[in-house]
Amino acid sequence: MRNGRLLSNPAARAQIAAAAALAGWQGGVAANGWWQHRGGGYGWVGPLFWPFAYNDIYGYAIWGDDVGFWGYGYPDIYAGIFGPYGYDDLRGYLPERRAGRRYRGGGRIEQMCGNDSRSVAGLPVDQVADAVQPTEAQLAALGELGNASLTAARTIQAACPAQVVLTAPNRLAAMQQRIEAMVTAVGIVKPPLEKFYGLLDAEQKARLNALAEDQRKASAASDSSAPLANTCAAAQPAAQEWPTGEIDARLHLNDTQRAALQVLQNTSADAAQRLKAACQASDVMTPPARLASVSSRLDTMLQAVKDVRAALESFYATLNDEQKAQFEAIGPKRSA
Repeated sequence: MRNGRLLSNPAARAQIAAAAALAGWQGGVAANGWWQHRGGGYGWVGPLFWPFAYNDIYGYAIWGDDVGFWGYGYPDIYAGIFGPYGYDDLRGYLPERRAGRRYRGGGRIEQMCGNDSRSVAGLPVDQVADAVQPTEAQLAALGELGNASLTAARTIQAACPAQVVLTAPNRLAAMQQRIEAMVTAVGIVKPPLEKFYGLLDAEQKARLNALAEDQRKASAASDSSAPLANTCAAAQPAAQEWPTGEIDARLHLNDTQRAALQVLQNTSADAAQRLKAACQASDVMTPPARLASVSSRLDTMLQAVKDVRAALESFYATLNDEQKAQFEAIGPKRSA
């Protein structure tokens, strides 16, 4: 996970995330990874939402590698509600607190949270410079973009979970925090990217876009996933089937609780529809336009998470402790 060249390939990132997503089960028990993405990766790896988030952002914005970024959507919200991990499954992902030592977080998922080394998180400044042959002013702008990329990566890295959370409302809170950090990171990169691209002439822009096309072909050679439009659409079902019967059988809801659950289900269905409608077309050609698409998508996801989280918290507030424990047992049971 320290190999920047390897992590520039979305298929490689998906393979790493897939191995890590199931590594926390005690005793080597193989889990049913029902929350796996169509491209082979996982949106949740233990307590972490969106592993390699910044790699996915700049992989699409700069190179047009769409599989990693556009594979995220409503099913990840659903997996946040019905978390697949129990406490024993999660404990291997984060270090245990030790008496007398300051807890620093991190552990096995630290590098998937976001690596701020220039070889991993820094934009390929030398590669871009070789392609466009920049003037002195353009090279200075490219340097600013590379430094902004590192700052953005650190912003996302700071949203790495420092503790295990075991309740659905707290999982969606962690999910919201992660997306908010990604939104901030995009805002950091956007101005210097637009400045650099705006300084290029038509020939240089053509060379940069050709470089991105070569990068996409190289990634596609090792990845049989569907193209962007299909990947996004496939990741956004019109609605996710809720285990309503199991919830009723386990929790024995009263009328007030059942009404709150219905509001949560309706809110979730609306979020699913909005995310499905917000799939980006596959013909976006320039880095600034692709980054704008990233920004729009993240805004839609953030609002969807906020809406579902509010409805979930309202439902959760109607439950007693036993009902909450029964609700949280649904996801891990499904993963067994």
